[in-house]
Amino acid sequence: MTLVQEAPRQARSNPAAQNLASLIIKGQDRTGIVAAVTSVLGKHGANIVSLDQYSDDPQGGAFFQRTVFQLDDLPIALPRVDADLTKVLGKGFDLDFTLRDMAVPKRVAIFASKSDHCLLDLLWRHRRGELPVTVAMVVSNHTDTAEEVRSFGIPFFHVPSSGADKSAAEAEHLRLLEGNVDFVVLARYMQILTGDFISKVGVPIINIHHSFLPAFIGAGPYTKAKQRGVKLIGATAHYVTEDLDQGPIIEQDVVRVTHADTAADLQRRGADVERAVLSRAVAWHSEDRVIRHENHTIVFG
Repeated sequence: MTLVQEAPRQARSNPAAQNLASLIIKGQDRTGIVAAVTSVLGKHGANIVSLDQYSDDPQGGAFFQRTVFQLDDLPIALPRVDADLTKVLGKGFDLDFTLRDMAVPKRVAIFASKSDHCLLDLLWRHRRGELPVTVAMVVSNHTDTAEEVRSFGIPFFHVPSSGADKSAAEAEHLRLLEGNVDFVVLARYMQILTGDFISKVGVPIINIHHSFLPAFIGAGPYTKAKQRGVKLIGATAHYVTEDLDQGPIIEQDVVRVTHADTAADLQRRGADVERAVLSRAVAWHSEDRVIRHENHTIVFG
């Protein structure tokens, strides 16, 4: 059971989510879960705005639920709601849950390299209010995007990373991230994260890559795809695990191409798909719509 507390320095800066909370539940399916949840929320005078649930097997399978509810004076009431949910769901049903004030946006660090299309798209969407997050920083192993990032009013940190030994760079990454972010986005960050870093960072990491993996691995994937005459190109956003590009998938999309498209056309169109897929994954994660289970995800719309 987790009540996500508001950090002292974190403002309640999402007016659209004022007095709204998300409740994420997962565990073994059994009779009475939804009734128990609604009973607790009703006791506190909460109004349920949306409720989505999924069971992979009604006969004792895995159960998942996302509930958004409105409650006046939410910051004051939330600890009491959490205490009652702990009694009912924890002891009565042995379910895990997370309760969060949605007016407090999640803090994200964006990692990037030289390619800027995903990075700048996220910053642009954030400035337009399309992503309910606080961009705490941008970290890059190159300085190419520094001025553009700073034009958005976002702190930019250059952390060189080259060669097989990533220990110095990752130590600096951990120093920058510790206590400052709720998740990390790799916006075409062209460095492999070590298992040690992934275990120590302590927050979810979202990655984007073209869907040619593993068929077109290494440098020049769009050139290789052109040579093979592909008819579909796409992108995949997923959570990062120690197994390279094998983490739970959040979102995917594709676009049709033809023999007349050049390798440059494929790369341009692929970049469009990458931007769209990554932005959706970041938005869904920030809105608590994604629940990880084993090596896959449940994504509520």
